[in-house]
Amino acid sequence: MDTLLLTRQHVAKLVETNGRDHFMDLLIRNLRTAFSADAKGHTPPRGGFLRGAGDTGVIEWMPHHRAGESMTMKMVAYTPSNPARLNLPTIIGTLTRYDDVTGHLQAVSDGVLLTAFRTGAASAVASSLLARPGSRTLGLVGAGAQAVTQAHALSRVFPLERILVADADPAHARSYPDRVDFLGLDVRVAGVEEIERESDIICTATTVGVGAGPVLPGAGLRPDVHINAVGADLVGKFELPLAVLRGATVVPDHFAQARAEGECQQLTDEEVGPDLMTLCARPQDAVPLRTRRTVFDSTGFALEDHVAFSTLIELAAEAGVGDRVSLEHLPEDALNPYS
Repeated sequence: MDTLLLTRQHVAKLVETNGRDHFMDLLIRNLRTAFSADAKGHTPPRGGFLRGAGDTGVIEWMPHHRAGESMTMKMVAYTPSNPARLNLPTIIGTLTRYDDVTGHLQAVSDGVLLTAFRTGAASAVASSLLARPGSRTLGLVGAGAQAVTQAHALSRVFPLERILVADADPAHARSYPDRVDFLGLDVRVAGVEEIERESDIICTATTVGVGAGPVLPGAGLRPDVHINAVGADLVGKFELPLAVLRGATVVPDHFAQARAEGECQQLTDEEVGPDLMTLCARPQDAVPLRTRRTVFDSTGFALEDHVAFSTLIELAAEAGVGDRVSLEHLPEDALNPYS
């Protein structure tokens, strides 16, 4: 019983061969289908440990279980000091897929690129439900790696014409237009006040510290703006002011997880709107929300990783990409580990 190993080279080859647009389109489609389908799997909130002296780093496990079929597990580390200190991504992770009947490890993959792709794709799904269909201006608060896939995904479902970007690090903001030149859009650095005033859709994707938010003042927002709040992922960390949340319909990706560590930790249960899976199953309920202010509280949950991994495995099988390795010790005599 071999294990499929998909290294960074394999993942890059699959994205390059299929094209990043097609790969993103597949993820958006597959996430929308999974969110709207009857829930067959079980996705608990993620767990983890704080780690690193003097850092706000965490290492987390994110499981998704489909009884009788499979269990997908992502191990992911969040280390905001990585880019400046070591030129490494803030988020590093790996994905594993287990057979639920035997426990056999079926596949292992890089999770860094898939995490970036699927987080952007989830925002595209939410925004297609909640934002005005003709939205043309995207505002980005935070110009890191996630800002690239947020813009890419949203450009696949909206007729975007321009992007306004701000970042606490001016160098990140200045380099952003070059990193998204493949989109062919008008991209320029702007102040947060201009982003609030001009944007149809806003994405906040920052590494703001616990207790250091919000990063968006909220005073100049359009009354029908849609916000994808992506950065909140720790207890006490948030990007949006409480007044903005209370003046909007807040849609979490995973209710329990968002209440624990997303923007929804600032709200009571009664103040939180329907979750994304509910709206995907009943898209007609989202239509009247498009004329109001809405927030997608994107904490990133394991069903998204399960879907992204399944997409990658299917593409790998079609292309014959990946290594087959005998990783587990499976002795000839199951009762004798020395055989």
